[in-house]
Amino acid sequence: MEGKATIQDVARVAEVSIATVSRVINNQGGVRKATEERILKAIEETGYIRNAAARSIKIKDTKTIGVIVPDINNPFFPSVMAGIEQKARENGYLAILASTNESTVVEGEILKNFIERGVDGVILTTANEAGDHLKQVHEQGIPVVAVDRSIQRYDCDTVLVDNVKGSYQAVQHMILQGHEKIAIICGPQNTTPGRERFIGYKKALEDYNIPLDERYIIQGDFGERSGYLAAKELHDLEERPTAIFASNNLMTIGCVKAVSALDWKLGEEVSFFGFDDVEIATFVNPKLSVVSRPMHAVGEIAFQLLHERIQFKEPLPKREYKLSPELIVRESSRALFPKGIQSGQTS
Repeated sequence: MEGKATIQDVARVAEVSIATVSRVINNQGGVRKATEERILKAIEETGYIRNAAARSIKIKDTKTIGVIVPDINNPFFPSVMAGIEQKARENGYLAILASTNESTVVEGEILKNFIERGVDGVILTTANEAGDHLKQVHEQGIPVVAVDRSIQRYDCDTVLVDNVKGSYQAVQHMILQGHEKIAIICGPQNTTPGRERFIGYKKALEDYNIPLDERYIIQGDFGERSGYLAAKELHDLEERPTAIFASNNLMTIGCVKAVSALDWKLGEEVSFFGFDDVEIATFVNPKLSVVSRPMHAVGEIAFQLLHERIQFKEPLPKREYKLSPELIVRESSRALFPKGIQSGQTS
């Protein structure tokens, strides 16, 4: 019944008039506490979303959008949010930010709260790409734009970066420097970036006839600690990799911290490439080679797509933007052989 219940349903379950329910919903007072508690319980039981009726009859927009990210500590998302906020302000909108800590349950609660607040649209990086929990938003006709991760169940506009291309170029660069023992610290394979960056890694090895070595494939969770533990695991191998590719910024930070703690000489004993240009990239020695994403532009485009949906209110075809990353080569990725022998390269 979630998302479909009406104020009439609440009144029926609570055994009161619609006017009484309305008074409670709109905090108008004048209702006995016992009655109010019965109405609130009925709202919970029916799954009634308080703003649903008001949304269907409101005349003008609230000029408010909701933004949901899985991890506010990930530097990627504040940069994307900066792009969203800039465009939102230019168009007279307020953007409300919330973080889920990768929880689908929390994401569902935030979405319900956004609906009750009457947001005009939602930009999100979902914790679950299946998208079943987005049903309530879909039923309310609230436009959604997905960022960084695709949504399978419901059609919506999506803004992505070419993850396959970015990881391919990073691994290719290390191969052309003579590396064949190239490890990857993967992100979750049930996410678009985790899955696509691993695809780029594998494709680069295949194109240069380098066998996939399971010892050098370490599963991380996009968190700093998983990057730290992955680097330690790679260091403990009897045959260590000569190069490491970390699939996101937080795992890059964890990996670099571990390499330093283990006195594993970065750029000398092990080359390194990370995904995303983190703040520490130019502060550490050697400076880190990275795949850089146009994060601010991702946010700007996401808002523009959402704004068009809000303004026109007419069916539009599903749109997907895929931006190109940039390879930034610094000191952490160095040639394995002085003359740049490419032992695995094909013609």
